[in-house]
Amino acid sequence: MTSVSYLHSSKNGVTLEVVLTPRASQNKILGMYNERLKVSIMAPPVDGKANTALCKFIAKIMGVPPSNVSVVRGHTSREKSLEILGISEEVALSALDL
Repeated sequence: MTSVSYLHSSKNGVTLEVVLTPRASQNKILGMYNERLKVSIMAPPVDGKANTALCKFIAKIMGVPPSNVSVVRGHTSREKSLEILGISEEVALSALDL
């Protein structure tokens, strides 16, 4: 399997490294940026709205419940680490389809 810089296996799933662009025109994966996955989200970065929207968007792409996706690092930064529970690295890569 090919290893990618933005996705790592963890104890209960995978960790996804992202760069978030809030207040975008649409929720979309934009590709790679500085060894992270660049994601645009329509929600503003106010009161955690962008983080919540990001988790819901990634959960939908990965086919897991939104409760399985959480921000574990970078709550107030554009660079974030997301933990996605109950999914393998292979399945996550396939879901991202980059």
